[in-house]
Amino acid sequence: MKSKYVILASALLISVATFAQKDQIKAAEKSLKAGNAQEAVTILQGAETASATASDSEKAQYFFVKGNAYLDLANKKVDEGKNLSLAAKAYQDLLAVEKASGKDKYSSQATTSILDIKYKLLNSAIADTKADKHSESAKKLYDAYLLDKKDTINLYYAASTYVNAKEYNEALKLYYELETLNYSGKGTSYLAMNKLTAQEDLFNTARERDLAVKIGTHEKPKTEPIPSKRGEIYKNVALILVQDGKTEEAKKAMSDARKANPEDSSLILTEANLYLETKDYDTYKKLVGEALEKNPNDVDLIFNLGVLSANAKNPADAEKYYKKVIEVEPKYINAYINLAALKLENEKVIIDEMNKLGTSAKDMKRYEVLKSQREDLFKSTIPYLQKAVDLDPTNIDVSKTLLNVYSALEMMPEAKALKEKIKAQEGK
Repeated sequence: MKSKYVILASALLISVATFAQKDQIKAAEKSLKAGNAQEAVTILQGAETASATASDSEKAQYFFVKGNAYLDLANKKVDEGKNLSLAAKAYQDLLAVEKASGKDKYSSQATTSILDIKYKLLNSAIADTKADKHSESAKKLYDAYLLDKKDTINLYYAASTYVNAKEYNEALKLYYELETLNYSGKGTSYLAMNKLTAQEDLFNTARERDLAVKIGTHEKPKTEPIPSKRGEIYKNVALILVQDGKTEEAKKAMSDARKANPEDSSLILTEANLYLETKDYDTYKKLVGEALEKNPNDVDLIFNLGVLSANAKNPADAEKYYKKVIEVEPKYINAYINLAALKLENEKVIIDEMNKLGTSAKDMKRYEVLKSQREDLFKSTIPYLQKAVDLDPTNIDVSKTLLNVYSALEMMPEAKALKEKIKAQEGK
């Protein structure tokens, strides 16, 4: 008989707790409607323990109000990133509860709110990046990925942003996750010029882009390939491992990556760069040859071989690759820029020697030789810099480099004309 009273008492306690939670949820809703989201959060924290024993419908309501309260705080810019994440977690808990119970009272609204949170996180992450808050930006990008795991590019951006924040261990975790997903990022960009903003807009499909052109809001449609990002992913993984003293592990990671993705030529370059970093020049040269043999007319590949050669202090090979790029694709602007930069690197050696000379007859004779060499060096860069400026007149840095060359060679008419063009560009 005594045990029955105990059971009855326990049931009564649960019932009282349930009623208490219902009252707390209603009180939180009331506070939220009155514009006091922080008070609503505080009330709900008091109901958190009781929510474990509540019915499914009460749990769903609890998580719904909780998500709304945190989202309201985020919308008011109160700990925006933190509260967006807490709101998303509450809505995800709500979706899990309603999916398990088979009921669908709040799921539709929660799903809409989650999508809203995702884009708020992305916009906030962009603002953080512009303010050099890379760590905060990376976390928001990762949170946005967790809200929509189909949008894997946000995982890639999160990893890259952790690299910018120099949080290499966090970056490595996300790169490993990308590897597990076999993410490449390869695709196609559908672009068209917005007539109102004069900026290029990106469309999800060619159909959407073509429709915008047809109705007259956009013009100058173009389609561009998006190259695979696997090379960059594995390169960063390898560099982080090398930095941690795990060189052999880095080499194995690259070898495994190439076996898993034999069609991805960017990985050959990444592996070549790894052996360059570890000063294994024989293997580096072998891989460079392999890459060129596999894709003899791939201009991006050839250009990157030029960059690798320049980094390896092999200017002759770098020049050969850059000129090969121009031969295959005459409008490849970066090849012209890098050729000019490659030649201008030699100026420092000449200047250093000139500065060491005295005023003796012998030194003055040597000075004239060096002066002539410097002028010849400048002259050799002019065709490349002029072509780069022709291809992209808006590139002020290249224009200013050409202006400096004109001035050094006392080519005053050319310098004056270019100076006016630069002034016009900067005034836009």
